[in-house]
Parts: sequence; C-alpha cells; structure tokens
Amino acid sequence: MKSGVLIGATLALMLAITGCGKSDLSTLEAADAVPERPPMAGDTQKIKIVGSSTVAPFSTTVAERFGATSGYPTPIVETTGTGGGFKAFCQGVGPDEPSLSNASRPMKASETTLCASNGVTDIAAIEVGFDGIVVANSKLGPDFNITKTQLYLALAQDIPDGSGAFITNPYKSGNEVDPGLPAEPITVFGPPPTSGTRDAFVELGMEHGAETLPEMAALKASDSDAFKIRAHTIRTDGAWIDFGENDTAIVQSLVKTPTAIGILGYSFLEQNGDRIKGAALAGVPATFDNINSGQYGLSRVMFIYVKKQNLPLVPGLFDFIDYYSDENAFGPEGYLIEKGLIPLSDADRDAQRELVAGMENGAAR
Repeated sequence: MKSGVLIGATLALMLAITGCGKSDLSTLEAADAVPERPPMAGDTQKIKIVGSSTVAPFSTTVAERFGATSGYPTPIVETTGTGGGFKAFCQGVGPDEPSLSNASRPMKASETTLCASNGVTDIAAIEVGFDGIVVANSKLGPDFNITKTQLYLALAQDIPDGSGAFITNPYKSGNEVDPGLPAEPITVFGPPPTSGTRDAFVELGMEHGAETLPEMAALKASDSDAFKIRAHTIRTDGAWIDFGENDTAIVQSLVKTPTAIGILGYSFLEQNGDRIKGAALAGVPATFDNINSGQYGLSRVMFIYVKKQNLPLVPGLFDFIDYYSDENAFGPEGYLIEKGLIPLSDADRDAQRELVAGMENGAAR
C-alpha cells in the first residue's frame, strides 16, 4: 500500500511539472521540491494565510508550488490587508485559525496586545524581502518627478498657511502644489486605512515630506503627537480615492484614467509595466536596483508572521515556512524575483533561515 501511495504521488508530481508553464508554476526542478513523506492523519487540513495584498502574490506563488510538490494541500491565501490580517491572525490558536499573516509593516503594539488577549503569545516575524511603494500612472499619462514634500502638500487634509496656522488643503491641481508638476486635477487612487501599504506611505512619504516644512518641523519638536496627526491625515474631499485591498484594481483604474496617479507596491508596477509607469522620487526612478540599493526613498521590508503555537497542530506548516525561505524562492536568483520581490542581503537571508530552523522541533510530524 505504501509503495502505491508513493507511486501515485510521484505521478502527480510529474503531471504538475509537465503541465505548468512559465506563467504560473514555472519549471519545478528537483531543488524546488519539498522532501516527500507519507501522508498522515490530518494532512487534509490546509494552512491558512491572511494579510497584506502586497505580500499575497509572493505567498500565493510559494503556496502553489508547495502544493504541487509536497504532498500537502495547497495553502489558502486570503487578502485582507495587513491590519485586517493581524486582526484575524490574533483571534486564537488552532488549526482552523490562520497560521500565517502576510504583512507589509511590523506588527503594532496594539495588535500584539490583541493577540495576547486571545492566547496567541508565541509569534515569529520572518522577513521575506523588500518592496517599494511607487507613485504610478498610465503609460498614456504625463511623466512625474515628485518629492515627498510635494506628496504631503498634495494629499494632507490640512497644511501650513505660512503664518503659523493650518488651513484645509486648497490645492486642486498638481501645478498649484508646484509649477513643475502637471496641470492636471489631483486624483489619487490609493489603499484603504487597513492597508500596510498606506501605513508605510504616510510614514515614509508624507511624514518625511512634512518634516521639510519649517512649521511642521517646529510642531514635531513641540508636540510629536499633533505632528503625526497632521502629517498622516489624508484629505477626504475626493482627491484621494480609497480602493479595497486590491492593487490590481488600482492598476485597472489608472489605465482607464490617464490623468490620475496611484499608490501601490513595486511588484504590481513590475507585473504591469506594459500599461503603467512609475514616477521618479526626487529624481530617483522606481527600479529594482534603486530599491535594492536603498537609493529609492519609499521602500519597506515585507514579512510573514508565524503563529508558532500552530506548528504542532497544522501538518506541513513548518515545511511551508522552510520552503518559503529557501534560496530557490526568496534568493537573488529565486522564482519570486520574477514576481517583483527585492531580495534581502545574504546576511539577512541567512538570519531568516536560522530563525526558521529554530522552529523545526515544534513542528507536526
């Protein structure tokens, strides 16, 4: 009976390899495969992953390949946004709860507290790579070269009036913010408040832009909380349009509206380069090399958060995490690079693999 199972698994693997093309699972080489093991009771329990729309394409790619090569079911990846993902992840421990949460920012203290209140107390954050946040628009639209200061002035709810007070943002078109910007209405398609992309954009973009203005710099020195509210609050007069947790929808809307711009992850720019283009940030183009080198000023680390208490409860969970952190996946020549992943340094990847290896003893077998 055991040999029949192994033969069936081998045939299934051969069919998966010969039936998939470069556009989906690519060529699954022997080095990509998870070591085959006999099925166990509970192997039908699927690994559940929630969280960031930016990290989801990478986790989905790994999940599909893992399901095709491991003998375990393909993990379920649900896009909920980073904040929504942590909310679901923190609801409890057990095989029916999410075991992993994709995240495009670190977990907040309030989210750690929520987890602890529900008994989720043993959590690991695995860094999987870098992503850039890009200002993009249709290939048919104008070229943009924008600064963080201009982003703040264009998108903040209230801005300094030059005399020590604040006024509701009066700017309606780009050239009112700065004569060098296109004379087009300010229309921005962006992620909602639950999105880690939005959190990172207001922190790395708008906040840093606000700091360059004397009035805002003075406010930060005197009242850092008030400064953060002013720097992070996006206008609500229709210039910024919230989209759901779906950067693909932003891309589609940009194509239909050439005068609009969108805020999205670099990987979506990479995958849709025939339809949209990225703006330069203070003269630095949004490219793989510029994000990798740190020259591009809107880049962030992406994570998968692991509920370690689920390791002995969900078969295949450790194997999946180990598969994700393999060089063939998140390394400089790994298959995730084709999806737009910016790899960590050699030392950082080694550190992540060491962190993963430390989880093996608690895994289900």
